[in-house]
Amino acid sequence: MAIYLPNVIQWLNGSTIEGIDINEEQVRTLRVLFDFVGLNPKEILELGKAPKEMAMARNGWRSGITQPIATEIKQAEDDKEERSILLQSASGELTKQFKNWWRQGEYKFRFEADGDYFRIWVSDSIRTDEVALELRSTGLQWFISFYLIFLVESQEKHKDAILLLDEAGLTLHPLAQKDLAVFFDNLSSSNQIINTTHSPFIIDTSHIDRCRVVHMDRDGYTVASSNLRQGSDALNEKSIYAVHAALGLSVSDVLLQGCQSVVVEGPSDQFYLNAIKSFLIREKLISPDQEIVFVPSGGVRGVPGVVSMISSKADDIPYLILDSDKSGEDAKKKLLTGLYKGFESKILYVKQFTGLDNSEVEDLLPFQLIKKGIDRLFNSLEVDFEESYDNSLPIVPQIESFASRNEVELEKGWKVPLAMTTKTQLKNKKIDSVNSEYIERWKNMFNALMSK
Repeated sequence: MAIYLPNVIQWLNGSTIEGIDINEEQVRTLRVLFDFVGLNPKEILELGKAPKEMAMARNGWRSGITQPIATEIKQAEDDKEERSILLQSASGELTKQFKNWWRQGEYKFRFEADGDYFRIWVSDSIRTDEVALELRSTGLQWFISFYLIFLVESQEKHKDAILLLDEAGLTLHPLAQKDLAVFFDNLSSSNQIINTTHSPFIIDTSHIDRCRVVHMDRDGYTVASSNLRQGSDALNEKSIYAVHAALGLSVSDVLLQGCQSVVVEGPSDQFYLNAIKSFLIREKLISPDQEIVFVPSGGVRGVPGVVSMISSKADDIPYLILDSDKSGEDAKKKLLTGLYKGFESKILYVKQFTGLDNSEVEDLLPFQLIKKGIDRLFNSLEVDFEESYDNSLPIVPQIESFASRNEVELEKGWKVPLAMTTKTQLKNKKIDSVNSEYIERWKNMFNALMSK
């Protein structure tokens, strides 16, 4: 974009210019831009001048002298070259970092100082000719402004701050909104981010446990809930729509973007397996060729319907992970005589990796990771579940039996918040803090999923 530097210098010094309106957000963006470049507007203004003109401006105050001497011109030339290198370096740095966040094309940026103007030129792999930034899409312009502000300020005055955003990126293309979600995820390592949105595209379905539905109850109170099920309260239907739409779109992603789909029985399985996948990728223990998407079927009875939605061809049956309990065994037998006939290798049984009869996905996790979530289920009791826990038996029946003995009524869907808590626990773990036996189980399962 063409930035008239004499005006910018006044604005950044808190002055106004008659006849020209500019708001605080524009000034903020300009200040952050020049911080990123590493030069102040006065220096860039000098950079746009010829060396002789620069020398005259610096030394013209000397009485009776109208021409700069050779050493003054040489100094101006050296300064101009140094600042030009800084602009080139900043251009390269923006190009490199921006590529990590914006996936809608490979863009190259070039900063230019030309007379009284500072410009940003943009090219990409499709349109190789440079075009001024202000002539590119409004979505790209918005994201650059947003990106620079948060990239710079999150390391400075907003360091360690909680960032509250309202409908950020709503005007972006849906695929670009997904890139913004990735940007938020990486930025969250230095800042906690709370973003309110009605858009399903900005919801990260790999981390759906981070979502909270906010709505007004029948008494007029604002409610923020982690319960993402529809429920019977019609007042929260509009609020919860974005989450349900996002989950539906994640299924569409499998068709539209060539992801590898894996059908699981329920949302708790989805949380656990996404957590394990992220851990293995982070620790460089697996490197999938495609994004692995876990799609909950709502129980074994829902498997055929989900498979029909996400299978583009008759011979393209997705992998299926089943619990090793009785319902899982019955489902496997039925599927092998019907939908999965001839595709037995596509059905993975939890017992294959745990070695436990009647084991479920929860048994893929070491007890110390799942313990915090269990303690929350029984926080009203003085007795500790761990005292009666037997690691040679499946854990879900033990939890249900413990609840029954102590007259604790487990809420419907109790496995979901347990999975959400465990997912958070695993996110903060390093490889040396997780039992190697379990890591091997995880690697074996994902290697099986990635086999052709």
